[in-house]
Amino acid sequence: MEKQGFEGANDGAFTRSDLKGTMAESSYAGALSFMRRKYTRDLTGVDVAVTGIPFDLSVSNRPGTRFGPEAVRKASAQHAWGPVWPWRFDPFDTLAVTDYGDCDFDWGAPMDIPDVIEAHVAGILAAGASTLMLGGDHFCTYPVLRAYAEKFGPLSLVQFDAHRDVEADPGARLDHGSMFNYAIREGVIDPTRSVQLGIRTCFRGEQSYGMRVIYADQAHETPAADLAQIIRETVGDGPAYLTFDIDCLDPSTAPGTGTPVPGGLTSYQALSILRAMKGMDFAGIDVVEVSPPYDHAEMTSNAAAMVAIELLCLKAYARGARAEEMAT
Repeated sequence: MEKQGFEGANDGAFTRSDLKGTMAESSYAGALSFMRRKYTRDLTGVDVAVTGIPFDLSVSNRPGTRFGPEAVRKASAQHAWGPVWPWRFDPFDTLAVTDYGDCDFDWGAPMDIPDVIEAHVAGILAAGASTLMLGGDHFCTYPVLRAYAEKFGPLSLVQFDAHRDVEADPGARLDHGSMFNYAIREGVIDPTRSVQLGIRTCFRGEQSYGMRVIYADQAHETPAADLAQIIRETVGDGPAYLTFDIDCLDPSTAPGTGTPVPGGLTSYQALSILRAMKGMDFAGIDVVEVSPPYDHAEMTSNAAAMVAIELLCLKAYARGARAEEMAT
């Protein structure tokens, strides 16, 4: 497989021949796929297809997340060098990961978009790959979950977020604050095997549905390993999906999002929890709600890129990746 080194390593998003391994490139130049993975719609032998959903028509406050996939791809370039700390392995030595590009839809026909997103992801799953979805606002996760549930049955949801997104709603609306209400009612999510972590908002009409809710104060007071164990015990052995809304992080860490809420996790806390979840193998993963127009110094897109990388490390670990021998 292709390894580190600058000789001939240029625009690997188009020129790489091996889907595994890392080709180190200048972080400030070249074709900006996610982590310099090959841009392709050929899913032969692919484990994970990274795909963006540049959609922000369901936001309740600040727009701009349609630019999220582009920003996260750009931010990922500075991390595309090989082994990831503290895992001490390169997830791309284990996983064949490609950048599938973005879901295309007609913004002038908004009510058709959920079905378009669902079909986009269903096509990837049918080819035998899973997805790392880059949002887009959080509504994007709903049609993605529908595609996964069609293949795997009801899913447990592990949700890092400031909001529960189960606001009272009769359905059929594009709203990033109520779509998990729809998903539960439709049987897409099994709420009794689901966890929502980092929550620090409440709305009239919300129901618990039996979901395990870990509010921000508890998350701050509980060690990462204990939080990971709560998640592991709640999810069990069934198919699970992990969604990470970047507003789970405090605005001091991630200001570039549509509905920032003070009191959130630091990037260190969030990454520590993810790392403590090693052994869990999620069917699908996503990072959403990055809004670059409200970001500063790429803080939010950088944090989101790192979260996405950690999620791939989780998947690689579940597939047998282990720390390499290197200087300590």
